[in-house]
Amino acid sequence: MGNYSKALEFYEKSHKILETTLPPNHPHLATSYNNIGRVYKNMGDYSKALQFHEKSIKAKEIALPPNHPHLATSYSNIGQVYDNMGDYSKALEFFEKSLQIKTKA
Repeated sequence: MGNYSKALEFYEKSHKILETTLPPNHPHLATSYNNIGRVYKNMGDYSKALQFHEKSIKAKEIALPPNHPHLATSYSNIGQVYDNMGDYSKALEFFEKSLQIKTKA
């Protein structure tokens, strides 16, 4: 279980294909950024995980309405990274953003 380097390789290949075929803020690109971020989180590379989760949120904020459930998922993912880093106040901030959207959706 957990061949993260292989998963990362395939997610990155997939992402390159998406970048050449989709507009820059397409929701599928946001999902791809999210997937790459999850792999980095599982590998313990939290700075890279945050980088990709933040790219995912930026794309989703442009492509989706402000209370879309997919945004809640992204905020929660960032909260998980901060939680793993031990930055609990930052984690709480993102978990609360996620919860706010989920209660409105």
